[in-house]
Amino acid sequence: MNEHGTAARTAPPLAPPALQQVREHLPEEHRRALDTVLAAVAGDDRLLGAALSGSAADGTADRFSDLDVVVVVAAEHHEQLAAERSELVASWLPVLAAFTGEHVGEPRLIIALVGPPLLHVDVKSLSLPEWEGRRDEPVVLLDPAGRLAASASSPTGEPAVDLQWIEDRSWVRVHCAATKLGRGELLEVAGFLAFLREDVLGPLLALRHARPVRGVRRLEQLAAVDPAALSALHATVRGPGPREGAAAVLAAVALYAQLRDAVVGTTGVALRRRQED
Repeated sequence: MNEHGTAARTAPPLAPPALQQVREHLPEEHRRALDTVLAAVAGDDRLLGAALSGSAADGTADRFSDLDVVVVVAAEHHEQLAAERSELVASWLPVLAAFTGEHVGEPRLIIALVGPPLLHVDVKSLSLPEWEGRRDEPVVLLDPAGRLAASASSPTGEPAVDLQWIEDRSWVRVHCAATKLGRGELLEVAGFLAFLREDVLGPLLALRHARPVRGVRRLEQLAAVDPAALSALHATVRGPGPREGAAAVLAAVALYAQLRDAVVGTTGVALRRRQED
């Protein structure tokens, strides 16, 4: 019997080809944390398995990367563990601080800082039906009963970017930024520009180059293929004064029009452009 009052599961060998390949490319701190989590999941009969997503899964993680883990919970334990997610993660790793991911629209996510050494670890807990309806394709590392593989379905993919949603909001935000410039509220202007980069310009630049849409994350990697657009994006980071703020807003407007037209040209989406007219 284990601490949960049920028969403890015999841990399977934690060395499938996927795990071996993932571990080869992980920094040491990430590898140790992953091994600890997988061992804990393997010994907990309430959990069906574990997978890895993000840069750690695709082999591009470096020492600054997060560790993104997905655990799949048996149906009869899902409600209980949903209420105990923070405690569960803290039983696996030396958690310094943790909170749930409502701010990113993902309340099933525990965002934790663990250490020392300091490491950002995200753990998402899914039921089996939620696993089947996932948007991405995590790398399965632990699946002792084959339930994750048996429930595999085609991921729904990243949510589509709504170009009309972007169009409608961009011009309203630009007008707001202009009014804040007029009042000298430069910190407000910085906030508007950050919104445009994260929710408008970054996604459009990613779409233009068929990259995953994740705000401005890792867009510096486009420097070799689109240095002009990346330079234009950097120009939207305002300087300390009102003139620099105005120049940054104008740079954002010009880059938006350029990227929007390029993406629309490749997708054929018809936009209502009353705001620009």
